[in-house]
Amino acid sequence: MITIETLCVQAGNVSVVEVQHWIDSAWLRPEGEPGAYVFQDIDVARARLIAELTGELGIGEDGMPVVLSLLDQLYDARRQMLHLRAALDSPQAADLRTRLLTLLDVQEKGRG
Repeated sequence: MITIETLCVQAGNVSVVEVQHWIDSAWLRPEGEPGAYVFQDIDVARARLIAELTGELGIGEDGMPVVLSLLDQLYDARRQMLHLRAALDSPQAADLRTRLLTLLDVQEKGRG
């Protein structure tokens, strides 16, 4: 568990005021209550991302919710694909894997 001060340092020396704004804007969702927030490693990664998006890429207040929502959807889709891949890699899925590869090949040939 990480304090807000530690998060500020690990996120690239951002201010507590900035982090509080991110929390108030629901861009960052720590555990705990105001004045006693606790952050996880995933919160540090998200804070770094927000700092990069606002700083280096110049994403503004209005655009940030859209960008974060799209990134959240992308990460969720990636997690789901990793779960699907793990399931397909299991020995019990050999027949399913073969049928799926056949279907994908048929689709690919239909596009060409």
